[in-house]
Amino acid sequence: MLKVNDINVFYGNIQALKGVSLEVNEGEVVTLIGANGAGKSTLLKTLSGLLKPKKGTIEYVGSSIAGKQAQSIVKAGISHVPEGRRVFANMTVEENLELGAYLRKDKDGIAKDLQRVFELFPRLLERRKQLSGTLSGGEQQMLAMGRAIMAKPKLLLLDEPSMGLAPLMVKTIFSIIREINKEGTTILLVEQNAHMALSVADRAYVIETGRIVLSGTAKELQETEEVKAAYLGGL
Repeated sequence: MLKVNDINVFYGNIQALKGVSLEVNEGEVVTLIGANGAGKSTLLKTLSGLLKPKKGTIEYVGSSIAGKQAQSIVKAGISHVPEGRRVFANMTVEENLELGAYLRKDKDGIAKDLQRVFELFPRLLERRKQLSGTLSGGEQQMLAMGRAIMAKPKLLLLDEPSMGLAPLMVKTIFSIIREINKEGTTILLVEQNAHMALSVADRAYVIETGRIVLSGTAKELQETEEVKAAYLGGL
């Protein structure tokens, strides 16, 4: 579904991604793990059109999307849940969700998906008329994911969904990630919590200082000494 080949991305003179290549097949959960500043968020921003690669190709269902505008990438079926949630604080929960469906015209489908989001996240239904800025961090994460689902993506890019959340909320978020995937949405997950990421993923990549240094099935990486030592607390 997604094929990234040898992409290089710069912030001014600083190279953030150095020849990154990876693939995501339809129906998979693929995770990208790595330390802070390794290039994980940069990769997702490049895939969703917020950054342009200087070199390399990005193919999504056989078409090139490298350097395309963000809205046309959303229209093609890719939704990005950014790090730090980025909900619209002065709008209600419901308005944020409706905004996720901005490019859609199918009113019946939108209403159906809104109900589905409320089934996945009952907390959002309780707070549908509440201003988003008054929600807890976990609730804002649910809202950011719900808003992305409203765009009806085929591929969902999730950036650090567990960041800053209490352990119980992290479990809830990851069980919903499994549920979304089971329903047919392919997921590329960027996550510092390697334990949780590898527990839901089919395959995984490890990124260090802008380069992919390891890849394999999630199970293979869980058993790799380097991954155990660096990301799993030596377990």
